[in-house]
Amino acid sequence: MKSNIVFGLFDPDWDGGDPATRLQRWRPTVSLVGHADFPITKFVLLVQSPFVEQAKLTVADMQAASPLTEIDVRVNTFRDAWDFEEVYAYLHDVLADFPFDPEAAAYYAHMSAGTHVMRICLFLLTEARILPGRMLQSYPAGTYGQGAEGGWRAIDLDLAKYDRLARRFEQRQAEGQWFLKSGIPTRNAAFNRMIEEIEQVAIASRHPLLLTGPTGAGKTILATRIYELKRQRHQVEGEFVPVNCATLRGDAAMSTLFGHRKGAFTGAVTDRPGLLKRADGGVLFLDEIGELGVEEQAMLLTAIEKGRFYPVGSDRDVESRFQLIAGTNRDLREEVKAGRFRDDLFARINLWHFALPSLRERIQDIEPNLEHELAKFAAREGRLVSFNRDARERYLAYAISPAAPWPGNFRDLNASVTRMATLAAGGRISAVDVKTEVGRLDAAWQTGMAAPDSDLDGLLPGEVLDGMDLFDRMQLERVVAVCRQCVSLAEAGRKLFAASRARRGTVNDSDRLRKYLARYDLDWDRLQAKE
Repeated sequence: MKSNIVFGLFDPDWDGGDPATRLQRWRPTVSLVGHADFPITKFVLLVQSPFVEQAKLTVADMQAASPLTEIDVRVNTFRDAWDFEEVYAYLHDVLADFPFDPEAAAYYAHMSAGTHVMRICLFLLTEARILPGRMLQSYPAGTYGQGAEGGWRAIDLDLAKYDRLARRFEQRQAEGQWFLKSGIPTRNAAFNRMIEEIEQVAIASRHPLLLTGPTGAGKTILATRIYELKRQRHQVEGEFVPVNCATLRGDAAMSTLFGHRKGAFTGAVTDRPGLLKRADGGVLFLDEIGELGVEEQAMLLTAIEKGRFYPVGSDRDVESRFQLIAGTNRDLREEVKAGRFRDDLFARINLWHFALPSLRERIQDIEPNLEHELAKFAAREGRLVSFNRDARERYLAYAISPAAPWPGNFRDLNASVTRMATLAAGGRISAVDVKTEVGRLDAAWQTGMAAPDSDLDGLLPGEVLDGMDLFDRMQLERVVAVCRQCVSLAEAGRKLFAASRARRGTVNDSDRLRKYLARYDLDWDRLQAKE
């Protein structure tokens, strides 16, 4: 049988007090050693130096109550029992130096004596397994139905041992996994296992996450949901900052990511904080990270490891503590071998690697995603659309067949459902609508025209784009395209507002364009950096 070793704090009020009445009062430490059903082999009693003499009487009473218990008195060195730092440091040193042997003894931390700060520190050290044992509570007579001697109770900090708590954790985990899947009842077992692990990692870690998979597999949506889950659980306070690295070009890439100081280069008329600084306290999502240049990769590695980096043209570094989620459809190991991606950066971001499967690898999930796409259409357009039975069966039969390669993955599926829902007469997708759509998909895939990338990809989060009316989205795409063709804000404004310029007494096309872009949280520098 293991011996029982208890660590406790001498309480001058509860354990000491008036010596004349000590035998008539409940004293937590003396009472604890007197329980026949809990024999204590050794009691390590921590005593503040001003109360050493007072503690001697308590020690004598403990020995009288339990002659076989060894009382190991340790006189502490801290001056203020309410100073958290001082108390914690002392208790940590005592416990760190103790020769624990969990195979031979069971260890306990007595929590019913000492100042609140002392008890809190003892709790934290037990929770951190510096003291590898359980907490112990003693209580006076009449409590919990106990008799004259009072009682004791052990509390295990391994929450998995408490059935009701374990069920609550499991329920919360299930809710997190449901959230990450956007509420879609996915059926692919491998994908569900991956989501389960992502939920655990997202809550427990601030290390980088690497999401790989083909274009359209859902990396951006998943990264957004990870951020939103962390924000719900109070893991982050800052923004979610998405960046499509494939759109960063030349010198502007450094400025976009790390910011610059005024005068750092031609055109740098003001300071710019950069997207890494914007992500401070939040999550930075670098999609297509394999497209970053070698210099940007080196700067990024420093920013991840140290939480600090130098803006372009600055001799002072700035701080940004963000969590990185990286996405790519490339094989970064092959990129490292080819010398296009730094091996040290890859090692840093590859701690948690999740490979998202293609839609063809998840054909079990096409049906539940079909319902999800119809629900998104209804929310976006304000119009309910559904399949009739025959049409639904025909579309699903085609969607899961080898004839449907889905090269654009979920982008293809989204576009397909949007087309059918838009053209559905009376809000019902018919077999004729399905036949037309199948022909359209076959033709597009044969000519390689499916799922074209939008000019807005990487500028706005996927959920923001999904929530835009088609009219607004097409207008914004055209404005962005014109801006990217021009060398200045003024030139773009002249092109976009040419017809109305002659009808206005005064013109300020630059300001008009700037305000339009600001409605979508865009600015000229950001668009130019995407060239």
